[in-house]
Amino acid sequence: MSKFPEPPDPESLASISPEKKVLGAGTILWRIYFQSGKHPTSWNRFRDFGPTTARFDHQLAPARRQSRKILYAAENGPTCFAEVFQETRVIDRARSTPWLVAFALGRAVTLLDLTGAWPTRAGASTAIQGLWYCSSMDANRVAVALYERAGSAVPARPVFHRALSDAALATPIARAAVRFGYAVV
Repeated sequence: MSKFPEPPDPESLASISPEKKVLGAGTILWRIYFQSGKHPTSWNRFRDFGPTTARFDHQLAPARRQSRKILYAAENGPTCFAEVFQETRVIDRARSTPWLVAFALGRAVTLLDLTGAWPTRAGASTAIQGLWYCSSMDANRVAVALYERAGSAVPARPVFHRALSDAALATPIARAAVRFGYAVV
């Protein structure tokens, strides 16, 4: 089993320059969100409840509503299916009314790049407008965690917005299911 080393002391950590990734205005990001169910939301709303079991939640325990917010997204639509439905490995097109959305960033966003060796050098310590990281569920394709500081970069309108129950998404959903070995209901 792999072991993480102890993180560097604060002085050493301060001397390690972060690796950053800037997503320019107009960069398209994808996400799946749920309009009903236990935690309904809208396509552009950052989750303010946490921390949950999600990997990069930065809310403070105990779990509750707070000013720290997060929005998970990806460079590619299929990555969203892998991430969102990983627990059950079933893409449920109806339960909790899931929607697929794509939006173009309204301004540049600077993210901490976790795809290289920087996290190892820094003892995996992170904080910025968000994170650029490899999806653990989609062959290291890029995923993004935007923190509340990036809220003003999310536009008023998406460029793509459809319910997973929409017949137009049947083929892309079927392809994603085959790619990840997930079922579809």
